[in-house]
Parts: sequence; C-alpha cells; structure tokens
Amino acid sequence: MRLDAHQHFWNYTAHAADYGWMTAKHAVLRRDFEPPQLAPLLQQIGFDGTIAVQARELTAETDYLLGLAARHPFIKGVVGWLDLTRPDIERDLPRYSANPLLRGLRLLIHDQPDVDFASSPAHRRGVGRLRPYGLTYDLLVRPPHLRPATALVDGLPDQPFVVDHLAKPLIAARRFSPWREDLAELARRPNVTCKLSGLVTEADWAAWTPADLVPYLDLALELFGPHRLMIGSDWPVCTCAADYGRTMRVVIDWAAKLSPGERDAVLGGTCAKFYGIHPEIT
Repeated sequence: MRLDAHQHFWNYTAHAADYGWMTAKHAVLRRDFEPPQLAPLLQQIGFDGTIAVQARELTAETDYLLGLAARHPFIKGVVGWLDLTRPDIERDLPRYSANPLLRGLRLLIHDQPDVDFASSPAHRRGVGRLRPYGLTYDLLVRPPHLRPATALVDGLPDQPFVVDHLAKPLIAARRFSPWREDLAELARRPNVTCKLSGLVTEADWAAWTPADLVPYLDLALELFGPHRLMIGSDWPVCTCAADYGRTMRVVIDWAAKLSPGERDAVLGGTCAKFYGIHPEIT
C-alpha cells in the first residue's frame, strides 16, 4: 500500500478567518481544498491513500477531518488537534481516541513564541498522556526547535514521534548546520521517525530542482534509515512551489535507488506501521 503521509484539507470559503497564516505570498492557497480534488491526483501516481493532518488549532478541525475521513475511504487516518497543554486534556482523549480514524495529534510547535515550548512542562505533560490511548505525535518544528524536541522525546521513550518536513531545513539558503547535527541527535532515538515532506516549499519556490533536495533526502536516509522514513506531499501547501505530481515524484524518483523492500517502506510501509493503518480501517 502506497500512502501519502502528510496532507491537508480546508474549506477556505467558510472559514477564511481561521487561516491567518496565509499571507499574500500564499494566495494560491486561499480557496477550498477538499477530498474530491485530491482523489484523482493520488490515482495518477498510483497511491492508495493519505493521512490528513490538521491545519487549524481548533477542536473543530479534528471533527472536520474525522468527518471527511468517514466519508472518503482513501483518507486512511487523521492527525488532529487538541489542546494538550490543558490540565484536563484527558477529558477529551477517551472520546476522540475511540474513533479508529484518529491516529495522532499535533500542535504547531514552530509557531509558539517560546522556542523551548516542545520541552515545556505543560506540553510534555500533555504529550505524555497519548501513549495509553494509542495516539502518535507529529513534531512540527524548525531547526531551532530540534534540541527542545529531543528533550521532549528523551522524557517519553515509549511515545511514537514523527518529525514533519525533515524539521524544515533551510534548503533555499543551502544551509545544513546546525540543522544536520541537531537532527542527527534526535534521530538516535529509536521511537522517532521522519516525513520526507514539505521540502519544495523550503527551497526556492520559483527555481528549485530535484537536485536541490537530494542532499537533504540522502542525509535523512543516513540518519533514520529507510524504515523510519515516509513520503508526504504537504498538499496543498506544496502548490506554492509545485503541483502534487511533481512534488511526490521527487521522493519517488529518489527512492528508486533503494532495494524493493526499502522503497516500499518509504512509499507507504513506514507510514502504515507508524499510524497503525490496518486492513479493517482501510
């Protein structure tokens, strides 16, 4: 099974005020992106399904995505949002985790004013409640957040984590340090996997080529190995820099050098294992 491990949906027409992060340079995103638009794009590249990831910090976002997943079988799982910093978060966790389509949660760590938010007591306490409910956690971080994220992971060695977008390296600037060293340290933790997603929008939107991304993909392979890597499109955000097919083709073509088993892991197997995508909910 081939899976896109990271993409988003939104109804911009009805909820434009919820997407304040869409500045003028994101004008292409200021419209509705929903399952009927993505389904044919998946078919064109031979992929079987996706993981829909939250794009708003609202409980209503989780409800919205779970509703879409219930109606569209190609959405294999949802990474939603709940305010994990609330002391009473366990009031919500039993109800939401009872839905088999909710596979994990995510907070927008890289948008927090405190660079150490990932390792803050309230955040760590909330993430620490997820494991008994079978929920994973997506780490949405930039390079300055990698060390606090590592501290978080060290305190929760049994919690499954995945790094979104390779921690957003500065590809357009062709910079590697200190991102490379800090990601290498995080990758030493066996309960951390990584998404090969969101890279085209870290490159030069107008002039990037696959060759710009390959050194970062190669480093991810070196650090995590193929069985802790998963392809993701970050659609529709990727459309700021490339269409869906071109975005996914970067990793598909790069993975051609791997063995068949390794390639299967990157293109879907790792995602299915991490998010617990079983036949009964596919």
